[in-house]
Amino acid sequence: MCPRTVPLCSTRVFLYLYLVQASSLLVMLNCAASSLTQLKSQNWVLAPDINSVSLMGSRKVHSTNDSKCSEKIDHGSICSGFRMLDADFFSDAKMLEIEKGARELNVPIFRSNRKLVASVNGGLENPSSLVFNSAWDHGDSQNAPERFNYPSIYGVKRPKSDEDIAFMSILELGALIKSKQITSEELTRVFLNRLKRYGPILESVVTITEELAFKQAKQADELFAQGTYLGPLHGIPYGLKDIIAVPDYKTTWGSKTFQNQVLHIEAWVYKRLKSAGAVLVAKLVTGSLAYDDIWFGGRTRNPWNIEEYSTGSSAGPAACTSAGMVPFAIGSETAGSITYPASRCGVTALRPTFGTVGRTGVLSLSESLDKLGPFCRNAVDCAIVLDIIRGKDPHDLSSRNIPFSDPFAVDITKLNVGYLDDADMDVVRKLESKGVNMIPFELNYTVDSAQGILNFTMDVDMLAHFDEWQRSGLEDEYEAQDQWPLELRRARVVPAVDYVQAQRARGRLIREVRESFKVDAFVGNATDWERVCVGNLVGIPVIVVPTGFKKISNPPTENTRRKTTVTTGIYAPPEQDHIALALAIAYQSVTENHKQRPPIDDLGPGDSIPNPPTKAIPPRQLRGL
Repeated sequence: MCPRTVPLCSTRVFLYLYLVQASSLLVMLNCAASSLTQLKSQNWVLAPDINSVSLMGSRKVHSTNDSKCSEKIDHGSICSGFRMLDADFFSDAKMLEIEKGARELNVPIFRSNRKLVASVNGGLENPSSLVFNSAWDHGDSQNAPERFNYPSIYGVKRPKSDEDIAFMSILELGALIKSKQITSEELTRVFLNRLKRYGPILESVVTITEELAFKQAKQADELFAQGTYLGPLHGIPYGLKDIIAVPDYKTTWGSKTFQNQVLHIEAWVYKRLKSAGAVLVAKLVTGSLAYDDIWFGGRTRNPWNIEEYSTGSSAGPAACTSAGMVPFAIGSETAGSITYPASRCGVTALRPTFGTVGRTGVLSLSESLDKLGPFCRNAVDCAIVLDIIRGKDPHDLSSRNIPFSDPFAVDITKLNVGYLDDADMDVVRKLESKGVNMIPFELNYTVDSAQGILNFTMDVDMLAHFDEWQRSGLEDEYEAQDQWPLELRRARVVPAVDYVQAQRARGRLIREVRESFKVDAFVGNATDWERVCVGNLVGIPVIVVPTGFKKISNPPTENTRRKTTVTTGIYAPPEQDHIALALAIAYQSVTENHKQRPPIDDLGPGDSIPNPPTKAIPPRQLRGL
């Protein structure tokens, strides 16, 4: 058994050790040295030399000959390793037995698995065979889903200014194209000009795909001239978060390590949009390796308050949609990267049910958490884009043909909708005035820390996709050392058994949320961190809806036009995205908040763009473990 007091330095020793990544709770003292008999007789165990091992590592990937072990180390060190795993209940003989088994059996398996599936970063290949299904009844449709019946609009006139064109909805822009008041090429030029003008100010654009954009726009115009109309996205420009691969263009993942990376892959979501006639005009900023808003080119700003940052890794899609640089954009969420930037930048955005949109060709953080979703002008546009990009991706095992009902045909007067304590009461009153039965509601569950479950799941999965990146020391180049590098070092010592226990706790959370979800939908804060964790673990959809504005704190002048956006979230059970969309559409039919434009050109008398900002908004921190 281990004594309860050990030298402090031994903890540092064992941070470097190979602690669990596969099948059992093991401490791996990886040393090519004495036999077990010699170890027992000398009462020594083998471990890395604390003076010769850097925690940051070298660029050389570890092999069987890389271990640096001293010939002697005190008994407390091996105990420290077991204690980190809460497994120091073994006898000395059993610990030595475990060490031998780890060295002779587990380490070769770990290395074989790394060589087989972990030599390339990003998780684009070899997805896990453990597939998460967010459905509550598991009644998936095997057929392609029926398309929504989009509303028709008439009498749309082309505005005189490009500024006014830039803030039109997808349906309005489509009406201009169908009535031949504007061509896709003209429309594409409007948005390319805005991307070039405001991208550097907001630090929100990675790559402008100008050549591809004009090629696709020309094709859209030619098809239309021939009498072929592909639907509401025909000829409409858009942007992609730069974790989504497009052939012949860089897919940087927002990281200086990968800033010159070109992936010869056509992401599934890009294929869907291309087949619908949409025009890709830009790859938009993702936080480095999809973590928050810091990337190799800077830090993306909030168009509504240029001194703030946008938060969340879908920073570019949120900022660019808010600023009228694209009519819509595709972002992603693993843990808040749609909800946070949409709320900060004041745009309507949908985090759909897990499995709705295929992820082939997209940087993978966690196969059971990653989701793609649209940032748009309004909820109608979100429904249109979702309808185009949803469906079964044959190469994404988690994607499904989810049989959504048509959000434009939902009778909201038959819905029972809850509202939480932090719900925006104006939304509650507006929906009530539209005939919705609004009732107080609480979402109850007994799981202590949804964040802890999410951290274990996301961080360990992420490390599996970036194992080589960490081992080779590329983490040293990362833009923010208190983000992925810190979290993934911690993930290195998560025992496999405790990862599995976290998934079991996740299953319990899902069951309890399902039992508590006694309403058709509910309204509540979209950025409550516990709710973000629960929503992503369970796979429930939420649409972020702008509901108003308030004054910024410490304004530089009383006449500033900068504002803080106010938003709310409308949540629905898995596979009931159409209900959340219908409620958001109903709310926006009687409000104008989503139509407001941020003050990019004119901050107001006496106000100017600070560079750098005088107040740094710190990155979102994971809390409360």
